[in-house]
This record gives sequence, C-alpha cells and structure tokens, in this order.
Amino acid sequence: MEQRLSRQQASEAVHDNGWRYILGTLQTSVPVRSLAQGISVTSDVVAVCGDDADHHLRVDARPDLITLTLQSLTHAAVTDRDVELAHRISTAVREAGLRTEPGIGTGAQRSVQLVEIAIDALDIARIRPFWKAVLGYADELDGAGPEDPLVDPFRVGPALWFQQMDRARPQRNRIHLDISVPHDEASQRIDAALTAGGRLVSATRAPAFWILADPEGNEACVTTWQGRDG
Repeated sequence: MEQRLSRQQASEAVHDNGWRYILGTLQTSVPVRSLAQGISVTSDVVAVCGDDADHHLRVDARPDLITLTLQSLTHAAVTDRDVELAHRISTAVREAGLRTEPGIGTGAQRSVQLVEIAIDALDIARIRPFWKAVLGYADELDGAGPEDPLVDPFRVGPALWFQQMDRARPQRNRIHLDISVPHDEASQRIDAALTAGGRLVSATRAPAFWILADPEGNEACVTTWQGRDG
C-alpha cells in the first residue's frame, strides 16, 4: 500500500537525483535536442513506470525540454511509490545518455515550477462557481467543497485558489500569482524580481512564501514547501 510522505521526506528522497518537491508533486526536466528525441525518452519513461504511469506520471514534451511530474492521483499527494518511480525514471534517462535536472544553476531559462492564481474574496462560495464555469475547471480530488481550490482537468492551466478577505480593500489588487519554485531556487528568483524593479513587501512567512510587488504595487508570492509544517 502506498504511503504518503511529508514534504521533508519527499524532498530529501529525490533531491540528489535531479528532482524537486513542489506543491504536492515531484518535478524534473530533461533537456533534449528534438521533439523526436523527447518522445523517445518519454516512451522509455512510460515503460519503466509500467502500470503506474497512468496513475502517477504527467509529461509535457517540447522540442527542447521534457518536463516530468509525479503525484499519486489516488492520494493527490506524493507517496513512496512516486519516489520509487522518480529513481527508476532518472536511471532510464541516464541510460539514454541524458539527465534529469531541476533547471537550477545550469543556464536553463527557468527552473521547474508550478503557478497558482489566488483570488481574494469576501464570499468565496459565491464567486467560486463563476470561476469554475468560465475557466472550464474542475474540483480537486476530495476537494469539492464550496471554498476549495479549482484545477484544470487536463492539468495544463494553473490551479486557482481563494483567499478569505476580512474586509473590502479596493486599493489593493484582488488577484495575484503564486509561483511555487524549488526551495533552492527561491533566493535567485526573488533577487531577479527585485533587480527587475520589484520590491519585497513581506518575508514574515518565509521560507513558505515571500510577498513581492511590481513598481505599481501588484503583488505576487514566491513560495516553497519549506516552513509549512508545524
């Protein structure tokens, strides 16, 4: 039987193999030279996952990069099976003469990441149906409550979650992005944003998240798995 892993357990179990724990998933990327090579690698990866592929693995194949994501669909979380599959995949990729990497310190355009959209609301239950309908989104597994997040059923678009407001704040943006990055990528991403004209609004909840703002005050959060337990 699969066992759910804590954030710390999941991160430590795959870190040295080029994977990172991000927002309830394991992610890595594989640089490739062509889409044909990428599809060939994907075929190898699916083969080593066997029957588990359909229940754990998602693949985004591009001509220059394959992005691999592991998560148990049964548990909507990372389990010991996902860790086992990550090690199998990394071995298969190495045997193909390639590598699994998170895109940190390699000259890659960016690291692996997940983006969420957060909407501040006074009455979450009232606005959630609109966003579900207009985006064509669906409930998360075991998350069909009136205030639960929404997800793209094809896992292409960013997840949508709702943040409870205690009062109307008309002078503040009501929608912001959460950019979930590897824990060892956060400082570089924040420095780049500050260099690009942004400012640090708050780091009181770091390393779980840092609140940044653009020159006009529109906010975004850089988030990691760390600092969320206890």
